[in-house]
Amino acid sequence: MAVDSGDVSRWFGGYLDAFAACGRGERDTAALLAYYGVPLLLTTDGGFFALTSDDQVVAAVQQQVDGMRAAGYHHSEILDSEVAVLNATSALYRGTFSRQTSDGGEIGRLTATYLVTDGAAGRRIAVLAVHSP
Repeated sequence: MAVDSGDVSRWFGGYLDAFAACGRGERDTAALLAYYGVPLLLTTDGGFFALTSDDQVVAAVQQQVDGMRAAGYHHSEILDSEVAVLNATSALYRGTFSRQTSDGGEIGRLTATYLVTDGAAGRRIAVLAVHSP
């Protein structure tokens, strides 16, 4: 089945729900392997990383989750998003997110682009590119 922008947006909403549950401590970070591909390519201002095992992906995400928990994270609001279908198996999801506490206070904002692919394992994030602030 070909990638569809509406399907990608709905799938990404499920990912954000799972990510928020990890950030609140309600789910183990390893649960996000249902959304991240292995290998996962990660690029930030801090560098480029090719994460080639489940353990590496979980460790990288765990650092972020730990910081979110320490800040009192509750959920992320999508401020802006766009899906660009590249071909039958891939789409780019670009989003700007506000990470918030349970009372609606903003912890911080993040813009990122995700390469979402449809492969043998199902839909997965293959590349996570965090934009400079």
